[in-house]
Amino acid sequence: MQKKLLLSILLISACASPNPQPNDVSLQPYLTSAPASTSTPNVIVIVETPLPTATPFIYTVTAGDTLSEIAEKFKISMDELRAANPDVNPNSMSIGTTLLIPDPSSATTNASTPTPVPAPITQTVCHPSADNGLWCFALIQNNSPAPLENISAQITLLDENNNVLTSQTAFTPLDIIPSNSSLPVYVFFPDTPANVNVQAQLLSALQSDSSRYLPATLNNTVAQIDWEGKSAQLSGQIFLPAESQAASRVWVAAVAYDRNGQVVGMRRWEGGAIQPGGSISFSFLVASLGSAIEAVDFVVQANP
Repeated sequence: MQKKLLLSILLISACASPNPQPNDVSLQPYLTSAPASTSTPNVIVIVETPLPTATPFIYTVTAGDTLSEIAEKFKISMDELRAANPDVNPNSMSIGTTLLIPDPSSATTNASTPTPVPAPITQTVCHPSADNGLWCFALIQNNSPAPLENISAQITLLDENNNVLTSQTAFTPLDIIPSNSSLPVYVFFPDTPANVNVQAQLLSALQSDSSRYLPATLNNTVAQIDWEGKSAQLSGQIFLPAESQAASRVWVAAVAYDRNGQVVGMRRWEGGAIQPGGSISFSFLVASLGSAIEAVDFVVQANP
């Protein structure tokens, strides 16, 4: 993982790679002139994430499914569903993905629950979209010595009198936040006014099982920002050490920041397999939802 000046932003079209057609999952871009007013909470509350119960069953994802709808269908909480499926990213579930569904009738009070890790939320910001919605981000910092996974936060919008307008659970673009790194959780609010205050509450952040992730690194990352700072072309290589296992999947997240260090966009690129000692190139475009891009931070994830 390397950090590089230049910025990239959220959701734009997928990009070419010399490797077999990677899947690029991104948010729909909307270019705007100014971010919404925001308010970062002073208190971050960590809610313990219950473990899956002893009698789960399998559900296969179908077209149109979302994690929240599946949780509601089976009368379980989002935290229970996420805890039962820590390897599943709710933003990239494909048709045919299998999920463990905990039995809501089973008692979980005696289960040993992993200790949540405090992870500071260092900023919250929302950017209005062209269709009267808001893209909202909460930047989460991992100061622990190990990667964090199962990361989620509740983003709440309030009016000028601090009355709650709406709230959603937001997730990171990768399954993990590496040690000493930051990634935003993000969510879209449709049909929402721009003049709102924003609060973010950490729901879950657990120390990861390192065996699920490989020691991939990023080399020769480049971000070419256009003259207006509204978009940037990103490229680089993902390298896997010779002593590593082969990777079946690699992801690169790029977070774009403006001159004030505020998140103005995010995008994730998905690539295929890499053999030990090998590398794969990536290239994708990212656009700003707010002010001009000043810097871009890259984070990589590789799975066996």
